[in-house]
Amino acid sequence: MLNDILTYLKPYFLYIKGEPIIFTQLYFWGFFAVVLALYSLVYKKNTLRTFYLLLVSFFFYYKTSGVFLILLLFTITSDYNWGRLIYKSKSNKQKKLFLTFSLLLNLALLCYFKYAYFFTESINQLAGTDISFFNYFTQFSNTYLGTKDPLDKLILPVGVSFFTFQSISYTIDMYRGRVTPVKSIFDYGFFVCFFPHLVAGPIVKANEFLYQIYEPYNLKRKEFGYAVFWILNGLGKKIMADYIALNYIDRIFDNPNYYSGIETIFGIFGYSLQIYADFSGYTDIAIGIALLLGYRLKTNFKSPYKAQDVSEFWKRWHISLSTWLKDYLYIPLGGNKKGSVGSYICIAFLSIVLVLLTGKIWLLLVLLIIAIILVLLAYFIPKVKQSINTNINLLVTMLLGGFWHGSSWLFIIWGGLNGLGLVIHKLWQNYSPFKNSKYFFVKATLVLFTLSFISFTRVFFRSDSLETVSLLFDRLANHFGANLFFSVIRGYWVVFLVILIGYLIHWIPERIKVNYRLKFAQLPLPIMSLVAIVFIFCIYQLMSGDMQPFIYFQF
Repeated sequence: MLNDILTYLKPYFLYIKGEPIIFTQLYFWGFFAVVLALYSLVYKKNTLRTFYLLLVSFFFYYKTSGVFLILLLFTITSDYNWGRLIYKSKSNKQKKLFLTFSLLLNLALLCYFKYAYFFTESINQLAGTDISFFNYFTQFSNTYLGTKDPLDKLILPVGVSFFTFQSISYTIDMYRGRVTPVKSIFDYGFFVCFFPHLVAGPIVKANEFLYQIYEPYNLKRKEFGYAVFWILNGLGKKIMADYIALNYIDRIFDNPNYYSGIETIFGIFGYSLQIYADFSGYTDIAIGIALLLGYRLKTNFKSPYKAQDVSEFWKRWHISLSTWLKDYLYIPLGGNKKGSVGSYICIAFLSIVLVLLTGKIWLLLVLLIIAIILVLLAYFIPKVKQSINTNINLLVTMLLGGFWHGSSWLFIIWGGLNGLGLVIHKLWQNYSPFKNSKYFFVKATLVLFTLSFISFTRVFFRSDSLETVSLLFDRLANHFGANLFFSVIRGYWVVFLVILIGYLIHWIPERIKVNYRLKFAQLPLPIMSLVAIVFIFCIYQLMSGDMQPFIYFQF
């Protein structure tokens, strides 16, 4: 009898490959109900609640990523101790040395797990060698932890980019004097791996979160209402994202040759809505769950498709990553004042990456020629020098942001296009007749233009190869099929209606959104519960049989 019970419970407690915990699973909400029930016994005692939530977060990550819990534990232990050493250092030179060790270790681990396989394959392609990739971490886990993964493949730990960036913020903020050491390694572990934001953000910076660990639990009645609202809002977004992806968008990007240009355009704009609804849906749920537990996470999206230019878009989109890159990369490189040694080191690194990605050694010569031409122009023409100085860090930051998403030409092109968009907008501001216009038509036109630019750059982000990109643009240029417009609308009218409703809700004025959020938050608890039950019943009826993992799990 006991063995039968243990056999039945085993899948609920052990890691199952390919089945991470996601917020849309009934399993997660059962897990969270148990977490809340036990939390009610410890939430008034800061030390106990921190330790309890740390254990819960470890279990959450283990269920999501298995043996990679070891990597998370190593990151926590390493940066906790580097932070202490930085704080105790008596000289600035020592502080810089310890910070450098911390950064190199974090970035080395991140690069290994995200890019080691890519670099091995690229070197083989360039040099004509036949070096076999060997995964030392997998060898260790197979030998000592009983796993049976292939040694010639690299498995990406879920959320590695997110928790690595969070941990880096601690040592940098310690170096800058923005934070003091946490009281214990358990407090630090909790900061790094608090489960709501652990695997897909928002990225939490040390100076914005650590102080909350030591504050007493405080959740006002209105905040409880907001927490419920954000959870329901996020679930609704995720269901919508999966519906339009499975019923239309995936078909367009997986088989572009089967569709006309007009269908492709709908797919491109539909994907922009899908990735927004998917990613912001996750962070909405994370913010709501964290709030129920008494912790405030910052807003990660502010209606980005209301942006009237590319610069405004990046202030509204994935705000936690944008501000992280600004605070810890863009400004240290020199911001918009001048290029620094770090800027040119980054350019050299990206040039090497581009050569490895293409497998073409001649590209290195082309890049060197371009660099020489730019240096000569900057030397003889002061305006060129000024333009390079004020824009180089913007381009470097966006290119590195693209590379952060993965080792692909496509991500770097996507980052580069957005970087160019930011530079062009910066120059255009000096001449734009539409700057600060109050006319609705002008604003709407700028919003649609910005959305179109962002959406078409995402062709590179979503496609699995340059061949797919080429096929998609070929459909737009040579097989547009304008005469099929009404037939396409009739054929996919339900999906297009969902996409239209999604955009219309997105474009609702912020004051109206603030108003209906507040009204929901102030509902009497019985009515709020009824609304939540009906809403959850409806969305689970609309769920596909196999819910998709959130898009940003892969980063």
